[in-house]
Amino acid sequence: MHDHPALDDYEWPTCPCGRQLRNEELGRVACRLCQERVDQALRQLPGPDGLYAQLATRLVPGRGGDGPIVAVSRTAPLPLRLEPLSLIARGGVVTILQTWLIDWHEHLGWRHPRWEGGLQQQLDQVVHALRVNLEWAATEHPAFGDFVQEVTSLVRQCERQITGERPERPIAVACPCGTVLRVTVSTPGARCRGCATQYDRSEVLDLPLAQRAAA
Repeated sequence: MHDHPALDDYEWPTCPCGRQLRNEELGRVACRLCQERVDQALRQLPGPDGLYAQLATRLVPGRGGDGPIVAVSRTAPLPLRLEPLSLIARGGVVTILQTWLIDWHEHLGWRHPRWEGGLQQQLDQVVHALRVNLEWAATEHPAFGDFVQEVTSLVRQCERQITGERPERPIAVACPCGTVLRVTVSTPGARCRGCATQYDRSEVLDLPLAQRAAA
């Protein structure tokens, strides 16, 4: 009889979303589904009809979603909705995506990327550059899971400002180790901070509510 402790302790590689990597995905950081999901999210942002451009039409109160347009005086200053403004302005969507691209350039040993034009043009440029290098990032970048979560969260925020949809309420669930995780119904997966267990979407939503677990 020969014991094989190494085989017994082996854990199949998983994507940050919690899915086990397929044979053809071994050696990658993330699965193809996550790569396709973030690519789809990025494609929604650029261009004259993209989510980023549409945010500018939601700055005036009363113009969110398909609701009625509120009449305002031509002489009075227009109040602006802070939520879409924070996404459009420097420090919002464009800056966050540029920060990721700078990080990717540093990992690849490339020069700092250059930005040209206004924020809309810079948004179009950075989205194009991220998509061009998406295959590399999904294969090798150690924080690709964080990138997916941040980009998809940004896109959901943009969509909510345009449609008027309310943000998802976080749900507190309890890991068996006792750590409380805060997730939403669209959470793709989560890693427990206490025991490092990785849950996929269905597993994390099956965890008991924190309040009930503590009862």
